[in-house]
Amino acid sequence: MSGQLAQDRIALEHERSRVHRRTLVVVILSQILGGSGLAAGISVGALLAQDMLGSDSLSGLPTGLFTLGSALTAFLVGQSTQRFGRRRGLAFGFIAGALGAAGVVIAAVAGTPVFLFASLLVYGAGTATNLQARYAGTDLAPENRRGFGTSMAMVATTVGAVAGPNLIDPLGNLAAALGIPVLAGPFLLAAVAYGAAGLVLFAFLRPDPYLLARRMATATSAEDPGTDDSSDGPEGGPDDARTPIGTSAYVGAIVMVLTQIVMVAIMTMTPVHMRAHHHGMAAVGLVIGLHVGAMWLPSLVTGILVDRLGRTPVVIATGVTLLAAGVLAGLAPGDSLVLLILALVLLGLGWNFGVIAGTALVVDGTVPANRPKTQGKIDVLIALAGAGGGVMSGVVMSATSFNALSLAGGVLALVLIPVLLWARNGTDER
Repeated sequence: MSGQLAQDRIALEHERSRVHRRTLVVVILSQILGGSGLAAGISVGALLAQDMLGSDSLSGLPTGLFTLGSALTAFLVGQSTQRFGRRRGLAFGFIAGALGAAGVVIAAVAGTPVFLFASLLVYGAGTATNLQARYAGTDLAPENRRGFGTSMAMVATTVGAVAGPNLIDPLGNLAAALGIPVLAGPFLLAAVAYGAAGLVLFAFLRPDPYLLARRMATATSAEDPGTDDSSDGPEGGPDDARTPIGTSAYVGAIVMVLTQIVMVAIMTMTPVHMRAHHHGMAAVGLVIGLHVGAMWLPSLVTGILVDRLGRTPVVIATGVTLLAAGVLAGLAPGDSLVLLILALVLLGLGWNFGVIAGTALVVDGTVPANRPKTQGKIDVLIALAGAGGGVMSGVVMSATSFNALSLAGGVLALVLIPVLLWARNGTDER
């Protein structure tokens, strides 16, 4: 009997490994497409609102709106995944993002700010889904490979996310040729890219990685009644929805929320700051493209660091890097393109550290039966934090300056230090 049990477990692990590899391939393809759509709102959302409203003080509103839309989507995707699996939830989110991007183009043509804001809210669904897809890379990953699973899902976003901002000029020319406002051009790409990403996931994310992980956890628990069901330990069976969420999940949530606030606040106002200092749209596209590249491209290395060095050292690196980004952006002359590039690259890198380390902490502190709902709720908090950071960034910059906004963001990143002290008292050292 014990021999048969051993054979069953070997077969189970083989199936887990096979589906995990297939899942990563499908997620990578969808993330390449999704990254292209992600960049539109980051690059020109604030500038489009500035042109339509004729005011700098509300130029952070687009980021706040599509981030708020991403919060709602994160919740819905988490709930949907819990019941139906990753495939349907992620596909729905990307399709919704495509519809929102198309709505932004229509609003720009019609010159209707109200419809623009409503469309940006829906467009945020693509942003949330692009970020939620990272969890699909961890569903079937072994505990010591969760950072790598997250990173593979994120690094693929780099291709589209870097290309998107650097297509601002040609997309603007295409939009002008079609009789569409130039700044709406990137949203044309977003509509197509998000739609394609949704179709790829719906067609090819089979078998569903989350549903398979849940079935495997249930089977393992049934075969081994002595399995430890603690939330920070091995994953248990079907009743684990009642298992308390581990401290590490709360720590991961706080890390990602603070990281998002700092990154969104500084990033949102950078194009407005650059245009005020007479930088052209090509320069704006370059800065934002490199920033977005730094958000996603280091993921492969970051995932390895999270797995090998542990979560805590990478969280420390998050705080230090974000502080350096804020200080550099705050002290750099407005006409210095090189220093702005360096500051925004550091900002993206700090965000990358925080998201991958935070994601691994969340997975560590949950089990399959309560994981998707927890992940969805945490991503709601992240999105709301980003929305607040985006809206307030315009208000703060209008009342003070971009320099003051950047310095404040860097200092805020230091809050990660007391979070780590709490983590060391409440969790094992990782």
